[in-house]
Amino acid sequence: MLKLHVNDEISRLKVLVLGTAKSCGPTPKPEEAYDPKSLEHIKAGTYPVESDMVAEMEALAKVFEKYGVQVYRPEVLQDCNQIFSRDIAFVIENKLIIANILPDREKEVEAILHVLDEIDDEHILHPPEAVHVEGGDVMPWGDYIFIGTYTGSDYADYITARTNKAAVEYISEQFPHKKIKSFELRKSNTDAKQNALHLDCCFQPLGKGKAILHKNGFLVEEEYQWLVDFFGKDNIFEITSDEMYQMFSNVFSISPEIVISEKNFTRLNEWLREQGFTVEEVPYAEIAKQEGLLRCSTLPLVRE
Repeated sequence: MLKLHVNDEISRLKVLVLGTAKSCGPTPKPEEAYDPKSLEHIKAGTYPVESDMVAEMEALAKVFEKYGVQVYRPEVLQDCNQIFSRDIAFVIENKLIIANILPDREKEVEAILHVLDEIDDEHILHPPEAVHVEGGDVMPWGDYIFIGTYTGSDYADYITARTNKAAVEYISEQFPHKKIKSFELRKSNTDAKQNALHLDCCFQPLGKGKAILHKNGFLVEEEYQWLVDFFGKDNIFEITSDEMYQMFSNVFSISPEIVISEKNFTRLNEWLREQGFTVEEVPYAEIAKQEGLLRCSTLPLVRE
């Protein structure tokens, strides 16, 4: 049996689920887009093709192989986009929480049943239907759990609002010993540069006390400021709206010292190296067109 253990974003990674780009189906129609960035590329005729995305994910898989990480992949479903495994479930401590995601995507959970079978049933949580939550909005961080949310009365109008107030309350109940810190995120169905789809689209804690942050992703300045104070201004790499749009904050840590990043993120990668990180660069620019990047494609199950 798998003994789940995830208490933060950076401890040495042992086991994870990596999504797959195989058989991800034809380019969606504009009305089928889940986010403004995908929509932009569908309309422009620049939506990524499967062979490019498969190659990008294989490059990422090779990095995990290099560091001896055990990698599970979902079963390949015909014509189904299964790249973003972070959306469908996430682990806090020794519990795996199955996300209540957009209804069209529920079959993605069935594709990881071979993984769920290795986890003790009592460690798998199925939140009630009223709880909307996706893994991109949830970050365990030691004594804290950081949660991105949107609680505006117009929540239902935003296909980009993925984690609601009920989710914050549910996670608080499940982990009463943790400090829950939620952040209101800026949402837009139409403008990708004004849309923080998930918390990991505008914030990412790193090893060595560092963090990546984008101020405009947060609706409430005090909540953004809380993070600045928590990490310390000198430890923060502040990204521009264009860098947020390119998903600069959606890197992924294999350990406190090793970060996987997109190879075109020159400014960020230079800064990371200056801070003493080992940066494993992979090509991921095609997958990024779907408003998701490295953290979105991974579902860590066991960290040290």
